[in-house]
Amino acid sequence: MFGIAKRRLGANGPEVSAIGLGCMGMSEFYVGGSEQESIATIHHALDRGVTFLDTADMYGWGKNEELVGRAIAGRREDVFLATKFGNVRGPNGEFLGVRGDPEYVRSACEASLRRLNIETIDLYYQHRVDIEVPIEDTVGEMARLKEEGKIRFLGLSEAAPQTIRKAHQVHKITAVQTELSLWSRDAEAEVLPTVRELGIGYVAYSPLGRGFLTGQFKSPDDFPEDDFRRNHPRFQGENFEKNIALVREVEKMAEEKGCTTAQLALAWVLAQGEDIVPIPGTKHVKYLDDNIGALDMKLSDDDLQRLDAILPPGAAAGERYHARGMETVNR
Repeated sequence: MFGIAKRRLGANGPEVSAIGLGCMGMSEFYVGGSEQESIATIHHALDRGVTFLDTADMYGWGKNEELVGRAIAGRREDVFLATKFGNVRGPNGEFLGVRGDPEYVRSACEASLRRLNIETIDLYYQHRVDIEVPIEDTVGEMARLKEEGKIRFLGLSEAAPQTIRKAHQVHKITAVQTELSLWSRDAEAEVLPTVRELGIGYVAYSPLGRGFLTGQFKSPDDFPEDDFRRNHPRFQGENFEKNIALVREVEKMAEEKGCTTAQLALAWVLAQGEDIVPIPGTKHVKYLDDNIGALDMKLSDDDLQRLDAILPPGAAAGERYHARGMETVNR
């Protein structure tokens, strides 16, 4: 197994690979690829030293956890595994809302352990905050699961600063996960300062803007009919045209620096602080290797200022989710 740089999740938290692997797209939302290729990608990640894997019970109605479980069988000690609960789905994949009541937290954790075929989840996130249930009740049950050895560390995803503070008073929160990339910089205003003040690690999901910041897409027609990005505000109509013009500027800069657009976008996230761990998702070995290459890039102050000028906070056209999705973030 190769060694790559490590980063620590928060003050005195666990050490993980400086880049993780988001596994969501292996089972749902993005089309293409096979289970065989996905498992090969996970194995390659572990061989390269990318040991921080991220999944959730809602991805593919639990199928993603089962896939990850199969991929890590026999290699459990190589993996720092994160999964999530809270987004409830029906038998046909329909979204039934968010739950954070203690009974649900426990049943979701036990179901995830079964699907992953493991005894302990390394990092267990509440995927979305249930505004009907006090966060203290949710985190209290998570703390009990930790006492029982079912989880090792507690996390929150898309939680607002005041929620993070309340949760952290009940039990130490090790990591907060929200979206952060050159075109989603909302976290810089309040979430990042809050977690830094509290000594909590920060995990950046969609650091490549759901693939947009790789420069691979030239028009909305590049997405297959059943790709969820077709319904995404930033990938539609005028928004797409405005956003692709910004990405072309990033592409130009990447060309000058002799790297891929994805590497430049990831290097920007990595440069935002040693306490930030991005988890780009892919199900292809070649893109995984490309992403790992971002760890070798050093951006100068001039480079960072140039990227800031191209994509300052709020520059991307369109919301980062459709209306219903936006209702569940930063809660």
